[in-house]
Amino acid sequence: MSTLAFDPAATALILIDLQNGILGRPLAPYPAADLLERTARLVSAFRARGATIIFVRVAMAELLNLPVDAPTRDPNAPPPPPAASELVAQLERQPGDLVITKRQWGAFYGTELDQQLRRRGVRTVALGGVATNFGVESTARAAFDRGYQLVFIEDAMTSVTAEAHRFATEAIFPRMGVVRKTEVVLDYLMG
Repeated sequence: MSTLAFDPAATALILIDLQNGILGRPLAPYPAADLLERTARLVSAFRARGATIIFVRVAMAELLNLPVDAPTRDPNAPPPPPAASELVAQLERQPGDLVITKRQWGAFYGTELDQQLRRRGVRTVALGGVATNFGVESTARAAFDRGYQLVFIEDAMTSVTAEAHRFATEAIFPRMGVVRKTEVVLDYLMG
């Protein structure tokens, strides 16, 4: 296991899909309340060290709807209400924080995320959010392909099943970056 080493001022904490229509669903292995408590502490610590804070939200009514064997929602259902795509109020966003709106799983495709990161001199991306094996993993793969150093905050992300979360954090993410718990990342930032 490599040590944790990154420059907070050249880092972006990217939080995926912490919004009303997603956090109201059953999540595992970490429930939404626990995830939000840890996320708030991380945002505060990263912000204090000069990191860029980025909240990514998905425009749920605008998601691409292709025929698939296992749809994430009923394709015949009416679109979710606009409030489903709003970030949860507990995030306490600040004027300097960025909000990126995506229309698919990953936060890079069709958005200005890469441009915003490069303009700010970001070299490291720390990731959290929902769902580990959908939005977080898709974003991580694109960040990895673009050469960003990756820090995965394992207990600041969650999924629809504990097994899916565990597979991503144990089999995929360690091959792209470092996987650490919130307390380890906070200790590093405060140290």
